Amino acid sequence: MEPLVLGLDLGTSGVRIAVLDTAGHLLHSSSTSYARGLAHAEDWCRACRELITGIPQTLSNRLRALAVDGTSGTLLACRTDGTPIGRALPYSRACPDQSHLLQALVPATSPAASSSGSLARALELLKRVPEPGFLRHQADWINGWFLQDWRWGEEGNNFRLGWNPQKNEWDGAISNQRWAAALPSIRPSGTVLGRIDNDLAIELNLPTRISVVAGTTDSNAAVLAANPCEADGVTVLGTTLVMKRFTAQPLVGPGITSHRVGGRWLCGGASNAGAGVLRRFFSDDQLRELSRQIDPESASGLDYLPLPDTGERFPVDDPGLMPVLEPRPVSDALFLQGLLEGLATIEARGWQRLRELGAEPPLRVISLGGGARNPQWRRLRERRLGCPVLSCTMPPAAGVARLALQALNEGESAQQH
Repeated sequence: MEPLVLGLDLGTSGVRIAVLDTAGHLLHSSSTSYARGLAHAEDWCRACRELITGIPQTLSNRLRALAVDGTSGTLLACRTDGTPIGRALPYSRACPDQSHLLQALVPATSPAASSSGSLARALELLKRVPEPGFLRHQADWINGWFLQDWRWGEEGNNFRLGWNPQKNEWDGAISNQRWAAALPSIRPSGTVLGRIDNDLAIELNLPTRISVVAGTTDSNAAVLAANPCEADGVTVLGTTLVMKRFTAQPLVGPGITSHRVGGRWLCGGASNAGAGVLRRFFSDDQLRELSRQIDPESASGLDYLPLPDTGERFPVDDPGLMPVLEPRPVSDALFLQGLLEGLATIEARGWQRLRELGAEPPLRVISLGGGARNPQWRRLRERRLGCPVLSCTMPPAAGVARLALQALNEGESAQQH
């Protein structure tokens, strides 16, 4: 029977899974929310367990590889057996108190030099837990759960912790610190880390010979799901707003990520703003109804900066940047339009920032995430960006599943030779 692969996308509010066949067709997808929120690692396991055991047995019996993506920057202290020590620090948590220590650890040009990066959160965790066994990002910790071996870390997930993918080493003085033993052993995206733990496979009704493949970040997985061409930009309209594109060379700058994915450099940044701000004010039903009342060809006259809280990562790296959500008009539809325009402005500034750093401007933008289904927002963005905007409905879980499929194909090719 044809082998299948599984992708698991651990996002801000919950988990989605996708099962693909060898041609990349989506055969099964399902999702669930975290019970208590992103900071609780136990919820990550519960959500994964619920979704995996819900896969039809005719599909789960054929699974041969899985890969995980997670929120880039959500960091957890745990013991060497994976037991969480307290809550994780979410990616949106800036730690400006650690700025002076960051300056002594890494160069100012390092992606880890920002107080909104993972290294700052690691220093904050080390204040609370001076002797952790391990410091692990969300995707790496779930990989450890599948393997029952928490040694490994995928390079893209550890980019803003200080891993330098161009030099294949930790930036600055990180590796000389007394806590360096808590850092993961880094493996490239797409690498087979090992086989699923036998007891866990039985508990999850999975074959015991499934390979666990190093995945990527949630935003990179979304790009892989879109399958863009060289001239495309990709914007993920999820809880946060992520802009990425493939470039000839890595880009360097505050808040910028440059990852190797499929042998190419994938560069971009992620704002703290996104659809999460919209849900603070409106339900999904209200968003649909109010959006229909918006005329995207005329401006609202409002000038919002719809951040969820104080602090921004990209297109500017400013932990003190304040949201602007007032004045609020009487009309809810006009208020929503102002919020959507504010998000479109952030997106336009993001693409402009990438151009300043050396990227070609995208000839078109492919949108993913829940917001990609909103035609009024799409038109507002087209007007701000000055290029066509297309929608892709493939979930990020399907993107990370492509890495599992690639590893599966490479393994079979190696056996044939």
